[in-house]
Amino acid sequence: MVSAFKPDERVLCFHGPLLYEAKVLSAELREPEDAGENAEKEPHLRVHYKGWKSTWDEWVPEDRALKWTEENLATQKELQMAALAAQKKTGRRSSVRSSELTEGGPPHPRGQKRSRETDLEKEEDFSSKPEINIPIPDTLKAQLVDDWENITKNQQLVSLPRSPTVTEILQNYQNSILALQKKRFTDLDADIFEEVVSGIKLYFDRCLGNILLYRFERQQYSDIRKTAKNKEMSDIYGAEHLLRLFVMLPELIAHTNMDYQSIQILKNYIKDFLKFLVKNQAEYFLKTYENASPNYQSLVRGI
Repeated sequence: MVSAFKPDERVLCFHGPLLYEAKVLSAELREPEDAGENAEKEPHLRVHYKGWKSTWDEWVPEDRALKWTEENLATQKELQMAALAAQKKTGRRSSVRSSELTEGGPPHPRGQKRSRETDLEKEEDFSSKPEINIPIPDTLKAQLVDDWENITKNQQLVSLPRSPTVTEILQNYQNSILALQKKRFTDLDADIFEEVVSGIKLYFDRCLGNILLYRFERQQYSDIRKTAKNKEMSDIYGAEHLLRLFVMLPELIAHTNMDYQSIQILKNYIKDFLKFLVKNQAEYFLKTYENASPNYQSLVRGI
């Protein structure tokens, strides 16, 4: 196969919501993990994450890897900053020093000499983190099931662009909370809240193409990226895809260096936002999906 990446090439690779430095071990055509029988093989890379145990080596779709460029390194930093947004303005000393943010690593005890190979989270560090639970309301769980069936079984699609968009939904939520809490919110409370909302939007934009799409939707996503090059995906997609993000959030948060207090603040706002989605479910979510055209289905199957 012809791959855009070569063995031993230094790359950035998505693992959860963040980009980590990795090395390409090999490349080959493989069937996607979620593929059915007789699925077409797609380019995959075997990667080793720098500083991680070899047990974390994995096969990933080629589109989860990015070239080692200044632009992609800037994206890596943006994702790291978004993950820590909720704890930036808590008024207490951050558990992650600025030097560690730029290098992508977890905090280290004072006086401990730092090895070049420990700038990424280790397997034992990750496994020792407390489990993060974000309960999804039952009505939204039913929404997720319908969403899954419409796309994977019925081969339908969410009509794009959506109205309201993710950006508009988050703005509506922000406006409603600020109006209700206007007298009780301190400037610090308002700043933290706005950081949380901005962080959710950034998470969505960075994660959509990597972990929030079903395989049947990828062609639609590719088409949208070509026709809306200057738009963020949060200005095109809506509640259906935003809801999927909250299913993934516990795992995404677990890959960050957020402290316990920051996680609790974030969880409380997420729970409140999910209640907001329930309240506006009829308005924000599609009642019917569009049938994919025969031409689209052929493109997906590679015919």
